Amino acid sequence: MTEYLSVDGGTIAYEVTGSGPLIVLAHGMGDSRHAYRAVIPALVAAGHRVAAVDLRGCGESSVDWPAWSRTDIAGDLLAVIRHLGGPAVLVGHSVSGGAATIAAAREPSLVTAVVELAPFTRKQSVRLGDLRVKRFRRGMLRLLGAGVLGSLPLWRSYLDVAYPGVRPADWTERLGRIEALLREPGRMKAMQAMGRSAPTDAGARLADVRCPVLVVMGTHDPDWSDPHAEGAAIVAALPPGLGHLAMIDGAGHYPHDQYPDRVTTLTLAFVQANAPRA
Repeated sequence: MTEYLSVDGGTIAYEVTGSGPLIVLAHGMGDSRHAYRAVIPALVAAGHRVAAVDLRGCGESSVDWPAWSRTDIAGDLLAVIRHLGGPAVLVGHSVSGGAATIAAAREPSLVTAVVELAPFTRKQSVRLGDLRVKRFRRGMLRLLGAGVLGSLPLWRSYLDVAYPGVRPADWTERLGRIEALLREPGRMKAMQAMGRSAPTDAGARLADVRCPVLVVMGTHDPDWSDPHAEGAAIVAALPPGLGHLAMIDGAGHYPHDQYPDRVTTLTLAFVQANAPRA
């Protein structure tokens, strides 16, 4: 059942399942909390209360917001954690990975551990050699085109590249849900605005994080020419000993949707080893 939380600038939609220590799930741009549909049951079965959040402008959250940075998203996530009586383990995908970094740095008492899935958490730059990687070149052109033009066909084309090989059994329904949401008034503009926000604010806070962080990258993620190098750079920028990198062979930019069992196993093992149980 959808619940709503009013925060500065709008309303955040979320759904809570299960009982126990809190895990908060935040999706990437152009998506909704539905992205975690295959992960939630296993987390609940393992004894967790799971809150899946629709980011500002996405899913069932309100559309009109004054700003779209990772810092703004982090404030929304912290508000949800505070409202639900945290602390929480915070899981963030893509843009939300950077937001999770900022949230952990800002409110260490509310965030006990962070899991970043294919995160945009550092300043990005493209070198000539990157463009020689076909997977990266195809993904980047589609991603940029969708963002600049607000094109739903280009976004769907990007998703085709972002899900290499394995796709969820409900792939057709998944695409239909994404497209239906992005056709709603203001949703595509929200995605475009979020895509224009640089991750420099998140990168600036990596050294301030005080909780353990698990970075999960797919070996075939088209958003980077070398996903392992990107994940390793995030870990290196964290305080020594806090960061851990896990690679999922064959996964693209949505490891939690392509390989939910692998992501759930990694997350639960990491939480059990690093996050105190409430």
